[in-house]
Amino acid sequence: MTLSIGTAGTTQNKTYSIYYPNRENAAIQPLSTLAYAAANALEALSKVDDVNPEKIGIVGHSYGGKWAMFASCLYEKFAAAVWIDPGIVFDDTKGSGVNYWEPWYLGYYPPPWKSTWSKTGTNAKGIYTKLRKGEYDLHELHALMAPRPFLVSGGSSDPVERWIPLNHTIAVNKLLGYSHRVAMSNRLEHEPDAESNEIVYSFFEWYLSPNE
Repeated sequence: MTLSIGTAGTTQNKTYSIYYPNRENAAIQPLSTLAYAAANALEALSKVDDVNPEKIGIVGHSYGGKWAMFASCLYEKFAAAVWIDPGIVFDDTKGSGVNYWEPWYLGYYPPPWKSTWSKTGTNAKGIYTKLRKGEYDLHELHALMAPRPFLVSGGSSDPVERWIPLNHTIAVNKLLGYSHRVAMSNRLEHEPDAESNEIVYSFFEWYLSPNE
């Protein structure tokens, strides 16, 4: 059973996310609000007949991959997760593919917004700049997944060198007594293909099947 959330409406009206309490005066970063929305979706799905609340996973691609990553790391009831080429760490070299500096992700400031969809975070505002200056990165967020399993379905935003930050989460799992909880597949393009999708399906079948 699948519960799909998110619409094209925020793209059409150029708000791109959800904001609490509103876009003009958001009290928390939009990615955290998205994570909260996903957590509520899990709670709703867990009450559906024939759904095992202990076996609910989450997956998303690109923007949705960022959403899935923050949601699964911040809400421990997600049993497993797949992040499809979201840009799993801060990286100014990948252009708009890894644009956490945008105001609808981690660079929120009250509108009107200027210079959005920029290729780097040079003119970023909000908490994003504080995180970068403080030398924080998203591998610290990934650690919250342990010991729950996750797969990075990497494309142009998440090439094979992303194993470097992923090794931090492998180390956390090892400390907790677990292994084989961090996986990554790679392709050249940002968009998933038939092969990468099959890996995603197999990952969820392996970790979320009734006998696991």
